[in-house]
Amino acid sequence: MAKTKTRYVCQECGRSSPKALGRCPQCGAWDSMVEEIVEANTSAQSRGSFHGLGGFSTPKRLSEIEGDSDERIHVPMMEFSRVLGGGVVPGSIVLIGGDPGIGKSTLMLQMTMKMAGSNRVLYVSGEESERQIKMRALRLLRGADGELDSLPDELYLVTETNLDAIIEHIHAVKPDLLVVDSIQTVYRPDLESSAGSVTQVRESASKLRELAKTSGIAVFVIGHVTKKGTIAGPRVLEHIVDTVLYLEGDRFQAYRLLRSVKNRFGATSEVGVFEMQERGMVEISNPSEAFLAERMVNAPGSAIAVTMEGTRPLLVEIQGLTTHTNFGNPRRTPNGIDFNRLLLITAVLTRRLNVRLSEQDVFVNVVGGLRVDEPAADLAVAAAITSSMRDQPIRADLALIGELGLSGELRMVGQIDARLREAASLGFKKVIVPRRLQRKEGWPSGIEIQEARSLQEALKFALIE
Repeated sequence: MAKTKTRYVCQECGRSSPKALGRCPQCGAWDSMVEEIVEANTSAQSRGSFHGLGGFSTPKRLSEIEGDSDERIHVPMMEFSRVLGGGVVPGSIVLIGGDPGIGKSTLMLQMTMKMAGSNRVLYVSGEESERQIKMRALRLLRGADGELDSLPDELYLVTETNLDAIIEHIHAVKPDLLVVDSIQTVYRPDLESSAGSVTQVRESASKLRELAKTSGIAVFVIGHVTKKGTIAGPRVLEHIVDTVLYLEGDRFQAYRLLRSVKNRFGATSEVGVFEMQERGMVEISNPSEAFLAERMVNAPGSAIAVTMEGTRPLLVEIQGLTTHTNFGNPRRTPNGIDFNRLLLITAVLTRRLNVRLSEQDVFVNVVGGLRVDEPAADLAVAAAITSSMRDQPIRADLALIGELGLSGELRMVGQIDARLREAASLGFKKVIVPRRLQRKEGWPSGIEIQEARSLQEALKFALIE
């Protein structure tokens, strides 16, 4: 009989220990060590027989390997296709994460129904029944006029959590695209641990990766997100897959951002924008225009920043508000930007421009539920705070681009031409940018460029007296 032993595995990072620990020594999580029974492996593989993904592996010349770099499965949803890098690569495995209720299952069902016209799709759900999935599909297929579109014939649904049974269904259906919702519900019966544990999540994902590489099936795996906003399970799960996508957005807002944080077949940090409606996820082809639709012109504390999300420039409204504090320590409350970045900007305003914020509560908000992490929005944040403090509005046709230094200087950011063209296409007449010390080529035409060396110089031009 096979020998068994007990170990304790951290459910956050995957570290194993021979004894129980109250706090994981690797990630610092408390009460995350769960007991698992490990069965000793006495198979032929453990005795020295090595197998590749398709049985016994043999080296091949590069010229003998079949495949084309442009071979991709077309995705009818252009925003989804943008994030993937131009389509789905056969044999790839994609991990999609997001907060509960953000719309992961809705987005995947909507995409699979559109792709089932020209591809055979198998949708495996471990959380919902086939009837529940069909009810959602009928809601998504109902048009704006109330008429119901026809259901796709090549979309197969199954409710199953046993990975061995799932693989049997795959061999029977022979799909081009496989969706597993979610990886935390899938389990391998040869492992003693329960579904959702570190061992089950890691081994199930590895088995699905092996299946994708050997059969050429494109696999989409939906994963839960922890309280910290990361994919639940071991960090190695993100290293197993080829692409990691996050569906982000404020649950009180209608907009959703599908962000790529890892992509072996395309650009990282690419973003697709959707709007959650009754008919599902609706693509936003011009997100900058949508984010600025409700902007109040000539309102103090409102500034327009031009940010880059992957290769796409986005214009977002940044609002700042200052008010006299009623407490000993003034508050700094950011929504959509980094807290430490806000502290840096307020310190520069206080020290370099003599803007007295020591007795002011400062609130900064990025409209639309977006999160801006790049420093190119520093100038817009500083301008919004100063505009609210002095009660002077910023020019309505002005956009701001620039990183703020500790000396109050403005520093150049990347992809400036793409940012300027996007601002010009939305009707902005003027843009403040950092002054270039070395001119290699001229600015794009169609928009007035105001160069500023320091924050004080930029604010003199931006604020209306």
